[in-house]
Amino acid sequence: MMRAEAAFFEAVTTADASALGNLLDPDFTWTSAAGRVLKKGQVLAELPKMTITPDATGAAVHGYGVLGVVQVDRGRVHMLLVLAKRPAGWKAVVYQEVMSLPSPPSFTPGAGKDCENPCKAIPFIPQNDTERQVAAAYSKLETAAHARNSAAFGPMVGDEFIAVSSNSDKLQTKRSRMEEFDRAKDGGLAPTPLVSAQMHAFGDAVLMISEHKPDRGNPLHVTRLWVKRGGNWVETLSYQTARGQ
Repeated sequence: MMRAEAAFFEAVTTADASALGNLLDPDFTWTSAAGRVLKKGQVLAELPKMTITPDATGAAVHGYGVLGVVQVDRGRVHMLLVLAKRPAGWKAVVYQEVMSLPSPPSFTPGAGKDCENPCKAIPFIPQNDTERQVAAAYSKLETAAHARNSAAFGPMVGDEFIAVSSNSDKLQTKRSRMEEFDRAKDGGLAPTPLVSAQMHAFGDAVLMISEHKPDRGNPLHVTRLWVKRGGNWVETLSYQTARGQ
């Protein structure tokens, strides 16, 4: 996986479209810090540039069987690379950037007072039992977040949990998120109505890519990773990029 990661960053840095094409999964998406979401063909037609230049220093790497995650933080810029093991080798599935706010937000876009969507129901039709379980876990987690219930939220996320958003000024961990709930704060992160979602299963890991329309502010493009542990699905990351207008 790490060889594929290094090759991906080198191909992007050197603008080698041929090498990059061999490293991208057919379902690959690139999300820039400015909120532009590109598919594989668009990326190869006009190679985008990374907001930061990643290196091995400070990168967080997590393996989930046939899925691997690389996370890099440089000041206000947060980068996510997700790779999947395919028959032809490791392929990049998601590259996403999030630019944090320069100062604490004056308001937090969300789902409104009642949180009908995503707390009570979501516009997503599961295609199998795994998707049904993840969809239920997602709504349960968002219900806990909306209620700022740290006791209910804690078991729904992994210890390595990271959340970043264009609507927040900081990176959130499991501990910091729960502490903010205990202080009755959102910190720029709140449940937002789901518009659409895709789920991609990789063994005991599910990559959830979704679009959201909060009650205020720009739409959000969100990547989440769910991992099955002890028979339950927990969220390990949430990268939320405001879409460009």
